[in-house]
Amino acid sequence: MYTRTKIFTTTLLFLLTQLSPAMAEDHSEYLEGPFDSPHEVTEVCLECHEEAGEAFMQSIHWTWGTKQDRPGQEDPALIGKRTVLNNFCIGLEGNEPRCTSCHAGYGWKDASFDFDDPLNIDCLVCHESTGSYKKFPTSAGYPVEKETEFPKGSGKMFTPPDLEKIAMSVGEAPTRQACGSCHFYGGGGNNVKHGDLEAALINPSRELDVHMGGAKMTCVDCHETNDHDIAGKAMSVSTHSSTTLSCESCHTEAPHKKYAYYLDKHAKSLACQACHIPEFARANPTKMSWDWSQAGDGKREVNKDENGMPDYNKKKGAFTWAKNVIPNYAWYNGNSERMLLGDKIDLDKVNTIAGPLGNKADNTAKIYPFKIHMGKQIADKKHKYLLPTHLFGGGYWKHFDWEKAVSVGAEKSNLEYSGSYTFVETEMYWEIDHMVAPKEDALTCSACHSHSKTKRMDWTSLGYEGDPRYTTGQAREKMK
Repeated sequence: MYTRTKIFTTTLLFLLTQLSPAMAEDHSEYLEGPFDSPHEVTEVCLECHEEAGEAFMQSIHWTWGTKQDRPGQEDPALIGKRTVLNNFCIGLEGNEPRCTSCHAGYGWKDASFDFDDPLNIDCLVCHESTGSYKKFPTSAGYPVEKETEFPKGSGKMFTPPDLEKIAMSVGEAPTRQACGSCHFYGGGGNNVKHGDLEAALINPSRELDVHMGGAKMTCVDCHETNDHDIAGKAMSVSTHSSTTLSCESCHTEAPHKKYAYYLDKHAKSLACQACHIPEFARANPTKMSWDWSQAGDGKREVNKDENGMPDYNKKKGAFTWAKNVIPNYAWYNGNSERMLLGDKIDLDKVNTIAGPLGNKADNTAKIYPFKIHMGKQIADKKHKYLLPTHLFGGGYWKHFDWEKAVSVGAEKSNLEYSGSYTFVETEMYWEIDHMVAPKEDALTCSACHSHSKTKRMDWTSLGYEGDPRYTTGQAREKMK
């Protein structure tokens, strides 16, 4: 299957079995180049790790979609980045070379990509440890072959990677920088999407994140991995949360020592994150709204907010940003609603693309913190569903013609376009799980239970008749 000699493979396997576990992680002696392409690096990796390659090709980081049950629906559906829309850059199909710069593979430029060819796997993006390996933003997962400026006029240069040096650095657990090379930059920039995942977490202080900055933990310390199946599921691409990843996995259901009775009682109704992540976007701003309907105006003046973030981009429309954001709070039982292509919408209301399920009467639900990203995006006026949009590679970002953009996007997604479009409001919930503050900075009672009008909990929207501390019979857990 592979062109490298089996003699090399046999020798390498023998040597690795003779080494101690600590030494076996050092691959530098066996990954000597030169390598003329990234595929050649993958080829060498697979000579010893063929089974790992096969396992990886079953993982969500490769498939970008799995069959999942949808709450309230009879039949499961293929749900993942390749099949759903969002209210950031809208969707994948027709925009592959741009979007798949964050796929752990090489060459996914259109629907012809071969998901069955293991040589298309990019091992380096997760496993290298130099921090110098970079995929080019518009090359379907490949790094550059010659020095290239991107974006044009920015002065930011991408240089061809030293594949031999980078390949020889593999062996340790994936670094925060490796995971963050995609997860920190979703939506087109640092901290755009999540609000709690961004470049500041590569080397954070204890105050910013007590786990990564205080305990020096890496992503995979919590997101444990078995055969490339990584614990954790994002609501944006999944209808069910992970059953193997929670704060309680390490901290138990009753973690408190001081005021344990009261705090552990609260923990039956409140997720740990609700008290221990008082704000998100505490280092850099996150995008809070994105209005596509205003895109295309080349004469509009671009202003910057107090944090230096732009309020407009001709290609993308109008934005708002925020820093040190108090989360929204909602009941969440681990299941979520997820809009799919073709799902009906209300043209006159805010449509939820992804959101938590659960309520006060649901004993499996707890109150969690969320970022809610608001959008205004294009929809079919007659058929009443959101429209996939061709943006990159000769799409809207070149001709600024919505009619052309949605015609191509709908065709590539096998959706009918009626010929009439409008713009509708949408919202997406993003669970806040990172940037856990030190315990001394956790919320105190008065942050939520107060007669002040500035308290952070909207008790009415959570199903209470009033603040449960002061309203008899409202608390789910009776306390002394």
